[in-house]
Amino acid sequence: MTVPARITDALVARLTARVAASGPNNYKMVEVFTGDAVGELPQSTPADVTEAYAKSRAAQKEWASWPVARRVGVFKRFHELVLTNHELIADLIQIGTGKNRRMAFEESCDVPFTVSYYLKAAPKLLAPIKRGGPVPFFSSSTEVRKPKGVIAVIAPWNFPFAIALSDSTPALLAGNGVVLKPDNKTALCTLYGVELLEQAGLPEGLFQVVTGEGPDIGPTMIELADYVMFTGSSATGRTIGEQAGRNLIGCSLELGGKNPLIVLDDVNLDELLPGIIFSVFANAGQACMHIERIYVQDGVYDEFQRRFVAAAKELKIGATYDFEPQMGSLCSVEHLNRVLAHIDDAVGKGAKVLTGGKARPDVGPAFLEPTVLTDVTSDMVHATQETFGPVVSLYRFSSEAEAIELANDTHYGLNASVWSGDLGRAGRVAARLEAGNININDGFAASYAAKASPSGGIKASGVGARHGEAGLLKYTHPVNVAVLKKQLLGARPNVPYASHLKQTLLTLRVMRRLGR
Repeated sequence: MTVPARITDALVARLTARVAASGPNNYKMVEVFTGDAVGELPQSTPADVTEAYAKSRAAQKEWASWPVARRVGVFKRFHELVLTNHELIADLIQIGTGKNRRMAFEESCDVPFTVSYYLKAAPKLLAPIKRGGPVPFFSSSTEVRKPKGVIAVIAPWNFPFAIALSDSTPALLAGNGVVLKPDNKTALCTLYGVELLEQAGLPEGLFQVVTGEGPDIGPTMIELADYVMFTGSSATGRTIGEQAGRNLIGCSLELGGKNPLIVLDDVNLDELLPGIIFSVFANAGQACMHIERIYVQDGVYDEFQRRFVAAAKELKIGATYDFEPQMGSLCSVEHLNRVLAHIDDAVGKGAKVLTGGKARPDVGPAFLEPTVLTDVTSDMVHATQETFGPVVSLYRFSSEAEAIELANDTHYGLNASVWSGDLGRAGRVAARLEAGNININDGFAASYAAKASPSGGIKASGVGARHGEAGLLKYTHPVNVAVLKKQLLGARPNVPYASHLKQTLLTLRVMRRLGR
């Protein structure tokens, strides 16, 4: 196989030249489908990270002075550039991730979705808001939003273009600079996104990209940041949260999940089964919100298992740059081995493989069959830890209360899903689930694509949220500008404080009655 003709040596060289790096070592990027070399990615040193922050800070001062409408204009142009160049973006995503073409295209669409929301929301969210002062008519208070400064965005490999650019968009619109660390494996598509932003009019130097392993440059990134946006594992999230706390800066952490899906006995399998299949095997299961546990009510369990396993067997996997394959590769041989270890552990302790469970080196070095397990018990790694692959376990339940208890029996809380023919019934079950995102008759796309609503995790699945008002305001300082028009606060000269006290108590009672 050869990479698409749009991917040239000149393109790779142009993109990698954008990295703020002077280190002696390079990372060898490969095409995941074959393992063939694509190019070398320079690696940043802590000194490079320091310089990147300095450049971003210098550019940020001017950027923050621009009217919001002018910043919005940059992102209007960026929106169109992403749509115009969707084929090249999909190529770059596929090369680094190994995902199928549909998922690469849909990933590229996430950025225009996010930009569209913030084009409308940012001017309103960043406008000053007049608040009431402590003394009616004689005082006022105005809430002003100011950018935090330079934001550290640490993006993962599973959705490298979408997460890097969609998280950076509100940070930039709020008037901040960004220092981004993509994963080495998938840096090309993010670098191309930064190139498109500068073509759209983003000031040069404002958006810096550094590369390298987390232990090498991560501490410097957090040390110099004014806020941190991180997507990745819960273990790394804890480390970042600890350092951010020591520095007294905020952070937003979108972490792992062990997401449950509940199938109630009134479900219409003819209509809903394709959506359940997608919620498990989309992106080869390499999505923080994808489903790894399915709980099926007794009345439909046998029929569901038969049809679900048959549908999983029929999924077409492949290593191509067209829309034929329904599922692509895992991101690397190393990750394939981690997922296989979860399967082997489960099988070794008594789990049954209903379909899949084997690597497919005949298709590509990191391919794995869609895998369905049953008889999974709590002592198995797959039962409680995030597997992050095309592997799901099936369980029976009798009552709604039992399903809710089983679904909530996890230290994660990122996403949950309920499927039913009765939306009212599904809603009652959903209301008792412990997750930051809850989908009814969908696995994860409905909530994630709702850009006006915040998306985040609870428990060990994260802190803070992306999307919605919170997804932009977290990158700002709220500043309270208060005006006292007449000196009415405090006792007047020569007035006994006891008299002032009576007047204050009377005023407070009146304010309560007026609802102030």
